[in-house]
Amino acid sequence: MNSISKSLKQLLGEEYIEAVVDGAVALLGMERTIAQGLADAEVEFFPDDFVTRMDSLLDKVGKPIISGMSHEFPGAPTKSFRNATAIHASPLTGLGYLRLGQDGRLYLMGKSEHYHAPLGHNFPGYKLIDNARALGITNATHNNTRGYITRLLERELVRTVNGVAAGNDAEVDKIIDSRKPHVLNRVINLETGSLSCEAGIKMMLSRFYKVEGIEEKPKYDGRTPVFFVMQDKENGSGANYHGTTVFAQMLRGLWPELYSKMEADGLFKVCPVKINDFDDFKIKFEKFNKPPYKAAGFIHEIILMNYGAIKLEKEYLSKVYELCHANDTPTMCDEIQSCMWYPGMYLFREYDLNPDFVVIGKGFPGGQYAASKIIGTYEMDNLSQFGALVTNGQEELASLSYLITMEFAHANEEALREAGTYYQHKVRALAEKYPKVIDNVGGLGYLLSIFFHDPEDVHKFTSSLNHQCIDVSSQTYKKSCPPAALTKPPIIATKKMIDYLVDKMDSALKTI
Repeated sequence: MNSISKSLKQLLGEEYIEAVVDGAVALLGMERTIAQGLADAEVEFFPDDFVTRMDSLLDKVGKPIISGMSHEFPGAPTKSFRNATAIHASPLTGLGYLRLGQDGRLYLMGKSEHYHAPLGHNFPGYKLIDNARALGITNATHNNTRGYITRLLERELVRTVNGVAAGNDAEVDKIIDSRKPHVLNRVINLETGSLSCEAGIKMMLSRFYKVEGIEEKPKYDGRTPVFFVMQDKENGSGANYHGTTVFAQMLRGLWPELYSKMEADGLFKVCPVKINDFDDFKIKFEKFNKPPYKAAGFIHEIILMNYGAIKLEKEYLSKVYELCHANDTPTMCDEIQSCMWYPGMYLFREYDLNPDFVVIGKGFPGGQYAASKIIGTYEMDNLSQFGALVTNGQEELASLSYLITMEFAHANEEALREAGTYYQHKVRALAEKYPKVIDNVGGLGYLLSIFFHDPEDVHKFTSSLNHQCIDVSSQTYKKSCPPAALTKPPIIATKKMIDYLVDKMDSALKTI
């Protein structure tokens, strides 16, 4: 990975930062030289000594480096959280791809702290957030007072999601003003991926039902909306995951009695479609795209990280999108899991897709804040402010964390591609080495799963790694999903870290 250096003035622009400096002097009583120093201070994002320090500690993974805490203070969790919590591994501090656990041992982030820390812990570039806070830049705003940093981020998201080169302001203006279909030019700032997915679902539903009861008759009034999601191996809807709101949970088979009553009354219907089977999609789409039904939307991830990291194929998605676009059926690409782990930051661009909605989060704020977004089109901009907002969605420092992560990712697109390919090659070599144990490798780049023939073997594999303080998990709680071990190293993972991780995987496989 390449390091870069940026100041707040360079990242956010001179006019805004000079106004902030004036405010720090006038309101906070800060000396102008100090305020100006914070504005102009260049922060190196990924210095050599940071990388060297990480790599030098690899041989201490799994070992105590401090005495740690012996008291397992439980908090006040629900039963399910209490049963799932590993207090000994909870963080005291961290350095890049390393986490220091409460038990004093050093842990390796094999899953990027459940997918939302692509730049690891204490990434030096985020010191710009500290500088911004020291200057008095406030985090809290409101929907009606969206700050400059958030507005700048919205524009940067539109620019990057459309693949426009930095500095081409005229093209960005043209895109934002566009009323053409499938042009991503609207951003709603929310807190979590669940809320962002829910916003997309609500925009699809608003073409069938009034939101506030005062709108004109919806376009598909009287039709039953049908949502197409990924089907699991038992013909259910368990292969999709788009958050924890009640509606999104019904899409994946939760709340079965509630859903059955709503389906029976013709309120909406969920139609699972087979993974990477276009013929199956076409048959079901044609069945449910005529009265009394209407295809309301196709909602999908590209890497099904909650279903063994199975990868949807480019040819399959291209055909599905073509059919949906030809029949006025919105497509929503949920990139909560995949955003920031691929060159260009958005995996759908690698697939040449043109969705009506893109949902992003987790990777973009780098674990600094809860901050997700849904990026949509003029055509689907159909909710009032109160139809999709969340009060805290416009936070300024959260937006700054986005811009910092994006700046680093843009500077390292080729390095990211090379490292992801290297990791994928190494893991697939393991599959070839142990064919009696490993069935195949799923996913793409950093987002990989190792499918095992026997569920017991995947438990042995992950237990062995976890015992060595390497964070890799088994996905066997879904009976319909092939037994898999899930991995997702941070994008700052060095070659030395990848070699270390794969070597430990190799050693674990030898014991099976």
